[in-house]
Amino acid sequence: MKKTIKFGIVAAIAAMVAAPLVPSAASADPARATASATSATKSGPTSIAYVEVNNDQLANVGRYQLAKGANAFDVAIIFAANINWNGSKAVLYNNDKVQATLDAAATQIKPLQAKGIKVSLSILGNHQGAGIANFPTQAAAADFASQVTATVTKYGLDGVDLDDEYSDYGTNGTPQPNQQSIGWLITALRAQMPGKLISFYDIGPASSSLSSSSSTIGSKLDYAWNPYYGTYSAPSIPGLGKAQLSAAAVDIQNTAQSTAVSLAQRTKADGYGVFMTYNLPDGDVSSYVSSMTQVLYGQAATYH
Repeated sequence: MKKTIKFGIVAAIAAMVAAPLVPSAASADPARATASATSATKSGPTSIAYVEVNNDQLANVGRYQLAKGANAFDVAIIFAANINWNGSKAVLYNNDKVQATLDAAATQIKPLQAKGIKVSLSILGNHQGAGIANFPTQAAAADFASQVTATVTKYGLDGVDLDDEYSDYGTNGTPQPNQQSIGWLITALRAQMPGKLISFYDIGPASSSLSSSSSTIGSKLDYAWNPYYGTYSAPSIPGLGKAQLSAAAVDIQNTAQSTAVSLAQRTKADGYGVFMTYNLPDGDVSSYVSSMTQVLYGQAATYH
């Protein structure tokens, strides 16, 4: 991912609709009952928090609480696992920090879920030629989906986030992107993980393919969001409506607070159902988080 855009590239670029914490595609998730109880004192967009676990603790997401007791964030995303190439196929790979977070589920993941916060694993390329946009066959996509499903199941996660960056398509003799790959993958993931979250970071060749895909593929996603931090631009994916989209993209460590507030105001005014943030750090940044939650939910956030 880009850092404001995720690694330092600067991108140029009515009424409030209350969105459910989990869209219908994920309604079978066993944690939904807990989430519903938590959301009783919160009405507004689903709030996303990516955490760079190479640097920061995932568990910190759960320390932010709104004035009436609800969670400030609804979905925590572990950033990030990778798609590697083993010489013949795409394989799921966790670096040591990602693996440590998964292994520490008892302290990093389950406490969030107990509060009603969903936890997903982000997956993106690793400069080896394999990615979500170049599976050569439906069977290859289904094989990778099975690897993802096994990890989600093993560690008790709530879903997966798909990010089409840093794949370096063509490296190591890998194929170039094709139009069908991302649809094959999403279809296989939805079949293998009914009731789990599937979100999409709207960038790369996979984004271009989805923008022209059928609505039956898009409807298998739960969320999609703008990938360019400090900007406002909703993804255009057939099958996904405003309730499942974040036009806003905020890098908490790099987007100016005034910009974050403006993006929250536009999200509320335009009725988008998701608000995506990235780079939540360790420690207390409740004054920054509060500036957004006051707009989105009419409540300040505190750090516990």
